[in-house]
Amino acid sequence: MQIRRFNISDCQPLWQLHFQTIRQYCIKDYSLAQVKAWAPCQYQPNQWQQKLQSLNPFVVTINENIAAYADLQDDGYIDHFYCATEYIGQGVGGHLMRHIIALAQSRKMNRLYSQVSLSAKPFFAHFDFNVVKSQTVNVRGVSLQNFVMERIILPI
Repeated sequence: MQIRRFNISDCQPLWQLHFQTIRQYCIKDYSLAQVKAWAPCQYQPNQWQQKLQSLNPFVVTINENIAAYADLQDDGYIDHFYCATEYIGQGVGGHLMRHIIALAQSRKMNRLYSQVSLSAKPFFAHFDFNVVKSQTVNVRGVSLQNFVMERIILPI
């Protein structure tokens, strides 16, 4: 398992990972209408590339295959954290989360926080993220429940 920075050639595979994880894994916690709003079928390469460039995520690869990706913003915000469905429960997400936590500690950040789906809530809780609040967000005209979760960072 390797962790590296995003590069432009990752755009299509990361969109596919993002799309499939929402459509195949998050469907257990959200309705079909909700996952369709969250992950629409239309791939818009320019918009997606701009989003990924702004996130500048870390990418986990296993034997050259992309298994997961996540970002860490300067204020401690994690906007995207997605693991390919075939790697969920195999330690890939944990490896990436430990990397992000270590990076936050090295940058002397006070906290990490994210807007976490119902599907990801147990994973984030496992890494000592606590629910700050439950919220309903509007995504392309459809309401979805998620949680603002945070982890206070202890100095190394």
